Amino acid sequence: MKAKVHITLKSGVLDPQGKAIQHALDGLGFKGVEDVRQGKVIEIKLKGKDKKKAKADVEKMCKTLLANTIVENFTVDIAE
Repeated sequence: MKAKVHITLKSGVLDPQGKAIQHALDGLGFKGVEDVRQGKVIEIKLKGKDKKKAKADVEKMCKTLLANTIVENFTVDIAE
């Protein structure tokens, strides 16, 4: 089984890296980009076949280590 975790900054949290990307895109001629928010994707290969347990385990991993839940949101997708 494979888990894919998407982690993004909560709205209202400043994203200097996103602003730098937006500025670079503008400098490269990509006009009309209003905002850029950057995040990260983490892929985790898991043993087992119980999707519900896998999702619960990965959510616990996010709350414990992978995401800073004060300033970040996360979503978990489980696929076989």
